Amino acid sequence: MSYILIRHRVTDFDAWKPVFDEHGAAREAHGSGGGYLFRSTRDPNELVILLDWDDLEEAEQFAQSEDLRQTMQRAGVADRPDVYFLELVGRVPA
Repeated sequence: MSYILIRHRVTDFDAWKPVFDEHGAAREAHGSGGGYLFRSTRDPNELVILLDWDDLEEAEQFAQSEDLRQTMQRAGVADRPDVYFLELVGRVPA
């Protein structure tokens, strides 16, 4: 299993979220199994998204797609996202 971790700011979370939700079908069609959405407790427009992916190559293609770029622009992404492609290597005990 591979993961994509994305950190970015949006201009307005309430306007961004419906566009993100609508784009879920595109993520799923490219192999995403869903994930987690976090936002900063100090700035509700700063987001971190962790998505799991079946195939790293598919994840990379999706992250570089014109469709994603246009969707982020339409949704109001306000900065250049930090994107990390990750693999799980272990779990940290409590």
